[in-house]
Amino acid sequence: MRWRLTRFIGLLTAVLVCLVSDPLRAQDADVLVYGATPGGIAAALAAGASGRSVILIEPTARIGGLVTSGLSHSDFHSFESLTGAFWQFAQCVETHYVETYGQDSQQVKDSFRGAFGEPQVNLLVFEKMLSASPRIAVRRELVLESVVVKPQSDVRKIESAAFKDSQGQVASLRASVFVDASYEGDLLARAGVPWRTGRESRQEYGESLAPDQADDQLQAYNFRFIMTRDPRNRVAPVAPPGYRREDFLGVLPALESGRIDRVFDYPRGCIFKAQTPPLPNGKYDINDVSSGLVRLSLPGANLGWPNGDAQSRAKIFAEHLRDQVGLLYFLQNDSAVPAKFRDEARDWGWCKDEFVETGHLPPQLYVREARRMVGVHVFTQADSEHAAGDARAVLHRDAIAMGDYGNNCHGTAHVGPRFGGRHTGEFYNPVPPYQIPYGVLIPCDVANLLAPVAASSSHVGFCALRLEPIWMSLGQAAGHAAALTVENSLAVQDVDIVELQRRLHEDGSATIYVSDVLPGSPDFAPVQWWGTAGGFHGLAPMPAKPGQRGKRLHGQYYEASPGHAAELDKPLDVELSRRWVVLAKELGVSTYRLPKPDGKTTRGDFIRAAAQMKFATPLLERAGR
Repeated sequence: MRWRLTRFIGLLTAVLVCLVSDPLRAQDADVLVYGATPGGIAAALAAGASGRSVILIEPTARIGGLVTSGLSHSDFHSFESLTGAFWQFAQCVETHYVETYGQDSQQVKDSFRGAFGEPQVNLLVFEKMLSASPRIAVRRELVLESVVVKPQSDVRKIESAAFKDSQGQVASLRASVFVDASYEGDLLARAGVPWRTGRESRQEYGESLAPDQADDQLQAYNFRFIMTRDPRNRVAPVAPPGYRREDFLGVLPALESGRIDRVFDYPRGCIFKAQTPPLPNGKYDINDVSSGLVRLSLPGANLGWPNGDAQSRAKIFAEHLRDQVGLLYFLQNDSAVPAKFRDEARDWGWCKDEFVETGHLPPQLYVREARRMVGVHVFTQADSEHAAGDARAVLHRDAIAMGDYGNNCHGTAHVGPRFGGRHTGEFYNPVPPYQIPYGVLIPCDVANLLAPVAASSSHVGFCALRLEPIWMSLGQAAGHAAALTVENSLAVQDVDIVELQRRLHEDGSATIYVSDVLPGSPDFAPVQWWGTAGGFHGLAPMPAKPGQRGKRLHGQYYEASPGHAAELDKPLDVELSRRWVVLAKELGVSTYRLPKPDGKTTRGDFIRAAAQMKFATPLLERAGR
């Protein structure tokens, strides 16, 4: 009896100790997402919408990554490329401005259909989207400490991950699937998944944009400040910690060179690129001036970031802050600065109502590139180039996302003086809208990990993936893939791609760019299925200029890319019908009931009929469950 009582007390004590030392243990979930970046939020929302329980862990106090930390001027080229999670987010942002200021307000106009939101509004929208899902538990200020990985047949599997909170307590959490949505790829690295930083040689993947020899150069970082000229909301910058006037005297010859017209402008002839159109309420997203005489980005100063510990990253963060805020303070206040530049610079300041907890400065540095996973498919320059003789990019039938931007690098090294020298390794490569295959999300030998942000890619390839709208699409795909993995007790490498694509299409997320059939259309899912299978390749020839875009709307924003329309109302001609019948057979579609090219049948008629025959039975089976 005494033995039983002693054993009971021991067990009770063990339980109490576990509850005190490991308060999150009871909240283990189907899916654990590390990093509440936009990609991580999209992954959590998708997995939650699929009925899975989710823990979304953010190592900082603020969710939303750069979209809530200054990068409010979203990078894309055409609205037709915005689908899925980012488009849903943008619609919520626009709705906020409509409800707050009125449908015809300047704020709604400046939100650019919701793609341009103030950081505080973007944060509010993300918070609302997450709170609307009862299956998602969000945990802030939990930093990854370790990952436990165990062998399982011919692959490895993550069993748990430990996180430290702001009080120093460590919690170990288990999940069926882990999603690393951090900008740095911290979780995948702790799990022993292969990764790279730096640049591959030109020979390794045959990339013309790569250097002749591989090196450790890394794309430069800078802050995305949010600033205003409105005196009612303006806060004057002060000298940052460690400010040294002598560090900025070198900018004076640049001001006298005649190549700098203004301190703040767009897109050239300035030091601080104030992105236009402006954000709502007179705010501007400030960025590095591409190919400029004076740069904000600091190549070389960030080499220790990707694999650095918290202290190393904090030091790099502080050095970027000292340099970039210090430059602004010098230009606004130093008597050696010509009056015309000094007076103009003084018109600008931080926004009183943004980043209140961090002195009106963004809490995150713009980490353009860090670790890149080496996974099942390494996305390279070739993946976003034109298919032979085609308006479209190379076909990926296993695509789970698409993008419309291009390989874009702000530079990886600097030659000459800090001010007046030049960045090297910089490129801006126009390409057609491109597909992104599932293999970029998954490692080769870990059965329950997906990485939508530090995705598998070369340096050049990553420069076409590293845009927040694309990361949200990759995150959405990762969330649905995680749900399928749990539902079917699979490895992530064994997910049914057709079923994953079907879920993405139902969720309004595109896997191929189709300019005239957008989310919300009843034809969206069938058209996406057919186009992803290759139905629209070969319909329009290669343009005279690679990566030809539509008519410019403003800056980097354009009308839809030419040669990428489905034209569903166009009559189905005999030649195309023959080609599409062959494709239908490849896809397992019975062709005897497909409409014939009789002069009345349209492209849309054929695609709808093929989709109906392909998916009608599975749809009926799902409805009967």
